Amino acid sequence: MVEIEVRGAPVYYACEPGVLNELDGLLQRYNKKNCLVVHGDKSWDAISPFFPKNFQYSSLTFIPYNGECSLNEINRIAALIKENKFDAIIGIGGGKILDLAKAAGNDSNVDAVLIPTLASTCAAWTPLSVIYTDDGTFTHYSIFPKSTLMILFEPRVLLDSPTNFFIAGIADTLAKWYESDVIIRELEETPLAVTIAHQTAQLCRDVLLEHGVQAVQDQKIGHLTSALTKVMETNIVAGGMVGGYGDKYGRIAGAHSIHNALTILEETHHLLHGEKVAYGILVQLALENNWDEIRSLETFYRSLSLPLTLKDLGINKNQSEELKKVSEAATIQKESIHLMNDEITADKVLQAIYDLEAFIES
Repeated sequence: MVEIEVRGAPVYYACEPGVLNELDGLLQRYNKKNCLVVHGDKSWDAISPFFPKNFQYSSLTFIPYNGECSLNEINRIAALIKENKFDAIIGIGGGKILDLAKAAGNDSNVDAVLIPTLASTCAAWTPLSVIYTDDGTFTHYSIFPKSTLMILFEPRVLLDSPTNFFIAGIADTLAKWYESDVIIRELEETPLAVTIAHQTAQLCRDVLLEHGVQAVQDQKIGHLTSALTKVMETNIVAGGMVGGYGDKYGRIAGAHSIHNALTILEETHHLLHGEKVAYGILVQLALENNWDEIRSLETFYRSLSLPLTLKDLGINKNQSEELKKVSEAATIQKESIHLMNDEITADKVLQAIYDLEAFIES
C-alpha cells in the first residue's frame, strides 16, 4: 500500500492583473488584522507599483530579509511574529523569501500569504521550504503539515523581472517530469492522487517544451501573452501540484540531488537553483542511460542557454577531486537520488558526469 499525504493546493489562489487590489478584502475574509510583510529590496521594488497604498482593514509591518532561507533567519522572523502577535506573515519575492515566510509561519503557528515576484520555482505552491546555511549551502528540506493560506500572483511583475530567473524556473519545473516519472513508473500500485501528480508532471513537460522558448522571448520584450501566462502558471501552479498530490513520489529524485551536491562548490554559487537542477536532469538521465532523451533536450537547453556541460557551470572537468566530492555529496544516505530504482553510488554518479561530458562534446 502506497502511503501519501496530499496537500494539493493553497486555500486561495489568483493570478490576474490587479489582483493585489483584493489583498485587504482577502485578509479581512480570513480575519488577518495584523500582518508582518517580509521582502527583499529588489522584490519590493518590483511589486511596489502594483501594491495597494492604503489598507482599511489590516495593518502591515514591513521588514527586509537577510538574503537566505536559513535556520537563523527563520528563527529571527518567527521570533518577531511571536513577540508582536502578528496574525499572518506575507512573503513578497522569489523562492527563498517565500520559503522563509512558510517556515517562519509554521514555526510561529500563523498562516502564510505569498506574493511571488518571480516564476522561478513552485515555492509559492509547495508546502515545504529549502533550507540553506547563512552562506548559501544547502542543508535540508522541511515539509509542513498544511498548505499556504493564499497565493496572489500579479503577472505583470514578471515583465520586468530578470529573464534568467524565469528560465531557471522553466528548468526547475521541467525536472518535475523526469524526477517524478523515474519514481512513479516503478510503483506496483498507484493511488489516484499520485496518478494526478504524474499526469500533471507530464503536462509541465509538454507545456514547457512547446511554449517555453516563445514565453521567454515574450518576457524579454515585455508582452504579457498567452504563452507567457501559460508558462509562468505552469512553473508555479502545475509544478507545485506535482509534489502536492504526489507527496514524496512527486517531489525530487536525482536532479535535485545533483543540485544539492553542486552547492558545495563555490564555483557554482553564482548559478540559480533551476540552472543547477537543469544540469541535474541530464546527469539523472545519464544514470538511466537515456541518451536519446538527453539528445532531444539539447536544442531546448541551447535555446535557453541552460547548462549542458561542466564548463557551463564554471567547473573545469579536470577538477577530479572536486567532482568526486560532488558525487559523494549527491549520494549521501538522506539524498533523494536513492528514490530512483537502481542503486546509485558515488562512483556511478561520477561516471555519469564524465559520460555526459563526452556525449555532449561528441
